[in-house]
Amino acid sequence: MMVLLTYDVQTTDKLGISRLRKVAKLCEDYGQRVQNSVFELVVTPAELTEIKIKMLETIDEEKDSVRYYHLGSNWQIKVETAGKATSFDPENDVFIF
Repeated sequence: MMVLLTYDVQTTDKLGISRLRKVAKLCEDYGQRVQNSVFELVVTPAELTEIKIKMLETIDEEKDSVRYYHLGSNWQIKVETAGKATSFDPENDVFIF
């Protein structure tokens, strides 16, 4: 399933800057960045649960926020892009390393 994850981490102190890096790294482990604090994740329900647990361990719930938008399995018809589109289709694009 496709999940759009967005976050806002308060960075007014060194702990906030550290949390921001950890949140971004966690998101990079599961998906692709499409904007500064926006990630597209193609995950299983179990992986999403894992992400949510790790995110709660990372953020400060008094200062930071994370939002999950469930786009489901037919997400391609729900996503429209204007302007610079640098993302790829994680279910259909092939990468050779």
